[in-house]
Amino acid sequence: MRAEIILALDVDDFLKAKRLINNLYPFIKIFKVGSQLFTSCGPKIIEFINKKGAKVFLDLKFFDIPNTVARAVRVAVRHRVKMMTLHILGDEEMIKAAVLAAKEESRRLRIKKPLLIGVTVLTSKEAKSSDVLILAKMGIECGLDGVVCSAQEAAMLRKNIQGKFVIVTPGIRAKGSFKNDQRRTTTIREAISAGSNFLVVGRPILEAVDSRDAAKALSGEIYGRRD
Repeated sequence: MRAEIILALDVDDFLKAKRLINNLYPFIKIFKVGSQLFTSCGPKIIEFINKKGAKVFLDLKFFDIPNTVARAVRVAVRHRVKMMTLHILGDEEMIKAAVLAAKEESRRLRIKKPLLIGVTVLTSKEAKSSDVLILAKMGIECGLDGVVCSAQEAAMLRKNIQGKFVIVTPGIRAKGSFKNDQRRTTTIREAISAGSNFLVVGRPILEAVDSRDAAKALSGEIYGRRD
């Protein structure tokens, strides 16, 4: 599985998001919809991305009682998202309820089940590797398809957790660039070497003078080129 860039649509209105998607698709094929954009325009942005032919990474980090999270997951499945996040700290019962809901709703709709990705420790915070490992193991054992973690923990998880699972790594930066409020940042090459599958990029593209050129440069790092 070749690593793939996900653009974090961390903007505050539909028109800004639409311009970015139109400019970058199909060069970038997965777009992250987080709390900021979803609060602004709701499912409309998911519908637009799907109609464009791209995929949605719904990053709302569900964290609530099991029944509430399970119901939210069912709705997300109906929106045909590719991936969604939930907090592993929500505990085993919540995670298992979410996994079951995703499987049942996908079967009912006869569609491929979206990937359920567990958040370990936010990359804006310092983290002990042991804490990340405990959370990741619990989530995967409960049926999650993968985890969100920095590249600094990805290699450790690959070494200590058996089986196939996806790693999503945020905090991706070009070499030598500013970290902003992220503490555990990494470059694309470092993340891939550590075993990350999906690389979430936000500000390095969103704040670039030419977002398409910035996306091309970062994508070139996946293939080891600079064109």
